[in-house]
Amino acid sequence: MRLAWPLLLTGLALPALALEPVPGHFSSMPIGAEFADGWQVQALRDVKPTEFRLVEDAGVPVVHAQADAAGGSLLRSIRWDTAGHPQLQWRWRVNRVVAQGDIRSKDGDDFAARLYVMFDYPTESLSFADRAKLAIARWIYGDQVPAAALCYVWDNRAAVGTRVWNAYTDRVRMIVLRNATSGVGDWVDEQRDLVADYREAFGGAPPPVSGIAIAADTDQTGETVTAWFGDIRISE
Repeated sequence: MRLAWPLLLTGLALPALALEPVPGHFSSMPIGAEFADGWQVQALRDVKPTEFRLVEDAGVPVVHAQADAAGGSLLRSIRWDTAGHPQLQWRWRVNRVVAQGDIRSKDGDDFAARLYVMFDYPTESLSFADRAKLAIARWIYGDQVPAAALCYVWDNRAAVGTRVWNAYTDRVRMIVLRNATSGVGDWVDEQRDLVADYREAFGGAPPPVSGIAIAADTDQTGETVTAWFGDIRISE
């Protein structure tokens, strides 16, 4: 996804800190209706948008994401403190992987499915060099460029467990949860300890989460993929 990470929260006002036990309760949303609970489709400049809609799967509403040489995300500005609720749970499914994707390359920064978690990281804690790079990115892309984010992806060939920095920035940690051999076509459940993943990537205890986004993108490779996302929950 071409420089998708800086655009995730651009222009969205962050609410006051409050626990949100169900950040993505898609199963309670009516089929065919607009997304509720503050979820918004975020398009990218000069990129055909990924199509997001609510569909029924085995009688349960889920998010359907269709990317045909397209990019974009469905996001929600939401805040909670991971100290009390560090576990993030969701389920997802893809019809295929992005054959030409390459997690280490800007030209291959496409994934059949990804889930971002953004943190309200204090910029004064960054090094001078990192503050300078962030300032440039925010000047170009907007003031809400995340200073720290985790991005869980369904890759094509990278080994499950691979952790690398995003091809565009070292403020987004990419973590491979699935690949071409990991149940393509089937619903799979995920659970991540955000505190542990954040510590591995950035060190120290994480600041509050500021947003979540889901995406399917093929704007770099020109391929076509479909992804489905079920409810997203947090727990102790």
